[in-house]
Amino acid sequence: MRRREFICASTGALLAMPNLVRGATKKIRIGQIGTSHSHASGKLAAIRNLSKDFELVGIAQPKEFESKPIPNSGVYRGVKRMSEEELLSSPGLDAVAIETEVPGLVAAAKRAVGVGLHIHHDKPGGLNLSGFQELIFLAKQKKRIIQMGYMLRYNPAFQFMYRAVKEGWLGEVMEVDSMMGKMASSSLRKELSRYEGGGMFELACHLIDSVVFILGKPKSVQSFNLNSQGDNVHDNQLAILEYEKATASVRCNHRDYFGFSRRRFQVAGDKGVIEIRPMEPGKSLQLSLVESKGGYKRGTQTIELPGRQGGRYDGEFLDLAKVIRGEKAFDWSYEHDLFVQETLLLASGMPIK
Repeated sequence: MRRREFICASTGALLAMPNLVRGATKKIRIGQIGTSHSHASGKLAAIRNLSKDFELVGIAQPKEFESKPIPNSGVYRGVKRMSEEELLSSPGLDAVAIETEVPGLVAAAKRAVGVGLHIHHDKPGGLNLSGFQELIFLAKQKKRIIQMGYMLRYNPAFQFMYRAVKEGWLGEVMEVDSMMGKMASSSLRKELSRYEGGGMFELACHLIDSVVFILGKPKSVQSFNLNSQGDNVHDNQLAILEYEKATASVRCNHRDYFGFSRRRFQVAGDKGVIEIRPMEPGKSLQLSLVESKGGYKRGTQTIELPGRQGGRYDGEFLDLAKVIRGEKAFDWSYEHDLFVQETLLLASGMPIK
């Protein structure tokens, strides 16, 4: 599939979902499974912030860890505690946010989709391809939405970039260059040691989601993974994605003190370039055009964008509510998410199984 066709198919595909919650004023009844994901408290905060769109039914630990205490401070204070079975059988429940540890994400997601629920599935899509494929197959059967927790999808600068690529402002895309890094604490290094793919797998999955959204599934992927500290953590990584007429580089460095400010995403075509740096909060980008497009002049200019409204993850859940209510198409297809998972595993040096 050609790149432009891939983007249009992904962004234009309305999932024919039965039992969508109709009516703009209807609140989505949602719960959360898990508190161990690095984004768990932030996702719960987003749900609670969006009280006009969501009714929070409760929170549960996954059944494999049902005895693990749920925090009783901060955003967790006052949330109803339930068993997973109680949560999944709650009358009128529409959706569940899956926020377990990474190894347990897919199993919990399967149980939720299996009883007919839409899900927000935090990143990445589990430790392998086969389990995620099974989840996608089940979601297709049940006609349920799987919203992956790749946060850059809802970043204002990235949404501008997606539009520019889709509408052809940059011409034919030839090159993508991207980087995400940070200085990993000892506790994070211990966490990353659990994953063969290291930081590329756990963090740079956000970048790979956007690369695949722009260019589609690569023809080949080469990965370079260095363990600089002898602690079984791949902490300096590079992946090269090859396409028919384009290449993409994805870097991830977990020994970079200035990693957050150096995070970048650049797309170069034969008629223009967009560079997003820093990537968050996505309030500006640099646009270079060979000719005027979309109301923007020829040449290089800095574009100031409206900042995101609400918290870091509010946009994800606002979009989920709209899709469940049938107000809009969902912009990411099942096939896209499968391409991302396969590409991520290859980029991280992990086996495809």
